[in-house]
Amino acid sequence: MFSLFILAVSWLGLNEFYNLGLPSGLSVERKIAASGGTFLVGIIAFGGSMFALPALVGLFVFMALVFLFRFDDVSRVSGHLSLICIGFFYVPLLTAHIALLRNIDFGREWIFFVLLSIMACDTAAYFTGTSLGRHKLYPAVSPKKSIEGALGGVAGSVAAALMVKFTFFPALSLFDCLALGIFLSLAGQLGDLFESLLKRSFDVKDSGNLIPGHGGILDRLDSLLFAFPLAYYYARYFFHA
Repeated sequence: MFSLFILAVSWLGLNEFYNLGLPSGLSVERKIAASGGTFLVGIIAFGGSMFALPALVGLFVFMALVFLFRFDDVSRVSGHLSLICIGFFYVPLLTAHIALLRNIDFGREWIFFVLLSIMACDTAAYFTGTSLGRHKLYPAVSPKKSIEGALGGVAGSVAAALMVKFTFFPALSLFDCLALGIFLSLAGQLGDLFESLLKRSFDVKDSGNLIPGHGGILDRLDSLLFAFPLAYYYARYFFHA
């Protein structure tokens, strides 16, 4: 059931991404690419990470053939196909790590750990930046974010990690809490900045209008898309219960 939820999230996010970047005349290609990206998530979620590379190769070749036999303006094919491939990496490949994380030992705890860490980071960054923010973090991409807010976000994430350890995930060590609190916060904030960069390149304020008053699904996922892969690889290669 959880994997099916991830498939739905990937489908919505990928459709949103392609609606932003691809012209309306490519509606068929958008639907094919979104379906293929969702299929990629399913292969990885149900088959494991060992199928990620062959699935990506097959998906690229398939979309290359779609464009080979379906195009209106040959001069724009490379740009459109490149954007579709970026979408595969950005949404389904990163989203699939949520399902991969859920399927390892302590999977449920890891999922809640990441969610709480990113939520704490966002909340702490907002309030710290609002009250103490004086120095711009990256004004060319996100003018409202400050260095003080970013540091507050790191502190909030570390605090959330410690709370997780002492409530429902005691297998975490203090080092795990410190390392993951810092790096999940950094990953989440970089994910947020990257999505802001994409929106500026597409000249839009929000990625969509799926959630009234809060933008699209990518606006809600931006931090998590960078954080979940980090948590998965840490849990798999560095965590010892």
